[in-house]
Amino acid sequence: MAKTIQVDIVSAEQAIFSGPAERVIAPGEAGELGILPEHMALLTRVKPGTVRIQNGADEEVIYVSGGMMEVQPDRVTILADTSVRAHDLDEAKAMEAERLAKEALADRSGAIDHAKAQIELAQAAAQIAAIRKLRQRR
Repeated sequence: MAKTIQVDIVSAEQAIFSGPAERVIAPGEAGELGILPEHMALLTRVKPGTVRIQNGADEEVIYVSGGMMEVQPDRVTILADTSVRAHDLDEAKAMEAERLAKEALADRSGAIDHAKAQIELAQAAAQIAAIRKLRQRR
């Protein structure tokens, strides 16, 4: 039997996942992180993207909009701003949010908050990527 690590993903709204995993792949601030059991301790920000939790042939895909991740040798905890199982994401809504964010960034009138528009664009793009990863897996 392969070694596992306990994974907990929670947000203000809900605890979305709690269980064992052989491997966790998460969108860290400096790039994608692969976490295995007995990983060294780590604390990092998580950027918008997908967290993949692998346990044998099973893989759970969860979208997170950002947050913090703490890694201990026997546990991974992700405190997400928002988290949604990839199969619950609405592709049409995400594509509309992406379109609106791109329009806002193209608006040079100064009437919009560019930082907010960039965050919304990153979140929409990450949601679309999560949906596509889930679709490829099937």
